Amino acid sequence: MKKPLLIVIIILAVILALPLISFLSWTFQTKKPMGIIIVDKTVPNFERLKHKSFNWIITNDRFVKKEKRTSYSVIKDYWGFVPKHPARNRIYEKKILHMPDAITFAQTNDAVYYTDTYGVFFNDWYQGINRSRRSRKLFGAGDGIDNNLLRNFKDKGRLIVAEYNLFDYPTDDYNAAYLQEKFGIKFPGKWTGKYFSSLDTNNVDFPIWMTAMYRKQYKKPWTFTKPGIVILRDRAIIVLEEGTNLKDPVVHIISDSAYCAKWNLPRSVAFDQWFDIIDPLQNNVISKFRIETTNFGDSLLANYGLANEFPAVVQDSSQRTYYFSGDFCYFDIPAWTSRFKGIDKLHFLLYSKKPDDTRRFFWLYYKPLIEGIFTDYYNSLPAK
Repeated sequence: MKKPLLIVIIILAVILALPLISFLSWTFQTKKPMGIIIVDKTVPNFERLKHKSFNWIITNDRFVKKEKRTSYSVIKDYWGFVPKHPARNRIYEKKILHMPDAITFAQTNDAVYYTDTYGVFFNDWYQGINRSRRSRKLFGAGDGIDNNLLRNFKDKGRLIVAEYNLFDYPTDDYNAAYLQEKFGIKFPGKWTGKYFSSLDTNNVDFPIWMTAMYRKQYKKPWTFTKPGIVILRDRAIIVLEEGTNLKDPVVHIISDSAYCAKWNLPRSVAFDQWFDIIDPLQNNVISKFRIETTNFGDSLLANYGLANEFPAVVQDSSQRTYYFSGDFCYFDIPAWTSRFKGIDKLHFLLYSKKPDDTRRFFWLYYKPLIEGIFTDYYNSLPAK
């Protein structure tokens, strides 16, 4: 056999062997049995994007169910809105927590993660409906059962993690106040916001209903076209546009240096999903959002009692209750890739070195954040 051909064969063999080695390394990695309750009330399609990336991380890191020692299923192992096949029939199931579960689950499980409570609305579920208007809720919102579940988990010192929109619409004021008390934080102004790559109404990803809010408040037309950030609440909207109000239109998450070292978090990472503005009270702030405003942008925020920095991740004094003040879990990643150890080493294929590349958020920030929180808690549990 000629030498050049032999070299090609060896190279191909190595390339083909790498996925097998990666899969075997994952397969024989030490399993971490841990009872995790995942609650996702916002599943308007079969993609399950509101908890998919969390499942990817715990599967990749070998967290498994306590009894069966099998990986958590992104399709079956969550509580909330469950789409059913065939898709054309628009059939769904409500996998609902009941009051007795609030007690028994805290006794038999180790952690609960509320990835999304917003829910599914008529216009989200049924195709061909006008999406510019708010429709009736099919399922969703925080309720009394959630309150009791979290109270029991907290009383027993279990791990609690929850994300953006836990305290906002469609959760009613009573339950929102109770949830805030359990997390030891406040959501005083009910402000939420998001970065948009273009504020132009021709942008297919831009929510057109925002323009009506703006016209009603300011009595003038929507003329924004550049990248920017919109911050709003029920009857007020603030538009920050690149150049006029913003030096950099992208929202960044800045992490405390101690946690950068502890969990290998990046000092700064771009974030492009929804966020809410909370008051952390006595909670420890692990990471914060930063908006790079101009002087004019600072003045605009100040008019509403807002600043260009606010909490992104907070932790209570027990170090077992966390709130992510952003839609962190919203990331589309193929579930099958979670069974390959070291896949993040292929970073040159997954994201670029550009600081404004928002794909970096999952790989450089959310993944090590979840791994750090859950591994720290797992290591604190009694001998397995």
